[in-house]
Amino acid sequence: MSASPKNLNELEKRVIERIEESDWVDLTTEMVRTGQPHSVNPLDPDIPAGEEESIAIFVAGKLEAMGFKVNKYLSQPHRPNVVGLLKGVGDGPSLMINDHLDTYPAVEPERWDLCDQDPFKATRHDDWLYGRGTSDTRGNLAASLLAVKALVDEGVRLKGDLVCCYTVDEEKDGLHGSIYMTDTIGLKTDYSITAEPTAWGGHSDNWGMNISVANSGHCLVEVTVKGIKAHIWRPDTGVNAISLASSLVPELNTMGFTHQPNELMGHTPPCVCVVRTRGGLEGEMQFSPDSCTLTLAVVGILPGMTLDSVITDISKVVSEFLADSDASDFSVTQVPDSLFVNGTEPVGLNDEPNISIALAYNKLLGEDPLINRKNAFNDTIRFREAGMNAVTFGPGEDGWAPINEGISIPKSIAATKIYALTIMNMLGVSE
Repeated sequence: MSASPKNLNELEKRVIERIEESDWVDLTTEMVRTGQPHSVNPLDPDIPAGEEESIAIFVAGKLEAMGFKVNKYLSQPHRPNVVGLLKGVGDGPSLMINDHLDTYPAVEPERWDLCDQDPFKATRHDDWLYGRGTSDTRGNLAASLLAVKALVDEGVRLKGDLVCCYTVDEEKDGLHGSIYMTDTIGLKTDYSITAEPTAWGGHSDNWGMNISVANSGHCLVEVTVKGIKAHIWRPDTGVNAISLASSLVPELNTMGFTHQPNELMGHTPPCVCVVRTRGGLEGEMQFSPDSCTLTLAVVGILPGMTLDSVITDISKVVSEFLADSDASDFSVTQVPDSLFVNGTEPVGLNDEPNISIALAYNKLLGEDPLINRKNAFNDTIRFREAGMNAVTFGPGEDGWAPINEGISIPKSIAATKIYALTIMNMLGVSE
């Protein structure tokens, strides 16, 4: 996509001229490496969380250098949330720019061939930068920091308060990050923009970025199927629970839910993904197992769905499937220590910050952004739950690559400029 900015005033032109591609590439490259692999934070409840301290200190230093008043808040050691405040000089509203400091794990580094088998070595190929966290979410974070830096360097005096909040624990649903910040610290602004992946188009020339005005939720559920243990020489005398559970997987992958959404906005309907299978006991290789547990990720949860309704729907599918089998029993429960995440109600298109993001997008790219419900968790959900008009907008690809994660450099520069224009329009500028 290429378009010439239009209808920009002289101040806006000077601000976006300060945003350089090389600055974004350098900053993103440095942040992809900083604090890794300690900052990786798996969703798995049974695996220890990451420690984001190094990247938090790095980001806090960037904010302090720009004149922000910076505080760190932590509910666990070595996991500080960073909040920077740039106090306004007038009576404008308050706006939070948010992103997170943890990343997905990179479990198979040998498969990251675009990064020389080093997931934390950000590597450029043409107009893309590859590495763990480039798209989710170091590249988006860099765009937010450089947007603010352009405003500060130009001497822009914002009327309203600008808050930069960079959280820990987002990849594990925000318990020690956005939940802690809203519920315990009491963080709240009038509006919030989370700089997380909403881009589409991949490597094509036809690309853009959505405004995700709402989010879906998710949860983790365990289905345990009970069979009958038997010796491997006489499998006919038992019911192999692993075989039974394996036959159940296609039914779960294609099941529907009772709750029917009345709006989708590009959203995938609620669905199940089987992510782990456990069966058999150590020391009992001579016997077929009488218990097998499937771990399910239920994604696309919409407002109105509850943990009880999800478990009821899954239990119905399992019960009907096992009705004609010799299975002795089954159970459906929430995965221990995991969270149920609700879907959020959308922020109106005629409300901020949607108005200002769309205006900046049109000025810069010459067209209107698409609108969707983001089919994933991010901190937007927690800020929306706390009563803020919170949306998501960012240059990362809304696809979450398991290996060779990458981000478009042109999209990232465009997003940086859009952030800067949006901040000025929302908070107002004092002459």
